[in-house]
Amino acid sequence: MTKKNTKAPAKKPAATKSAASAAPKKAAAAEKIGKTQMVDMIADRAGLTKKQSEEVVSVMLESIVEAVRSGKSVGLPGLGTLSVRETAARTGVRPGTSEKIQIAAGKKLAFKAATTLKGTL
Repeated sequence: MTKKNTKAPAKKPAATKSAASAAPKKAAAAEKIGKTQMVDMIADRAGLTKKQSEEVVSVMLESIVEAVRSGKSVGLPGLGTLSVRETAARTGVRPGTSEKIQIAAGKKLAFKAATTLKGTL
C-alpha cells in the first residue's frame, strides 16, 4: 500500500499590474508554435480537414529538409531563406582549461530573414 500526498498544491501569488503589463512582451517572445498548432491554423484558414492539413505540413517540411540536406538553398517568400554554409577549420580554446584545440571544418544551417519580415517586426 502506498501513501498518498495529502498536501494541497501551493498557490501562486497574484501578479501586480506593473508585472502583468511587462509580462506580455516577454511571453510573446517566448511562445512557440509547434507542428500541431500550425496544422490547426492551416486547417482553419484554408478550409481543410486537420488530416489534410497535417499531410500538407508534413510534405512541406520533408521537402524543405530534403532540399537543405542536398545542399540547396530554400527561399520562403515573406519569411526568409534557409541555406547550408561551410565553416572553416579553426583553433579554439577550451573553456576552463585554456587548452587550445582544433575545431574541424563543417557545415551549418543558416537562415536569413526576408526584408519584408524584418520591416514588420
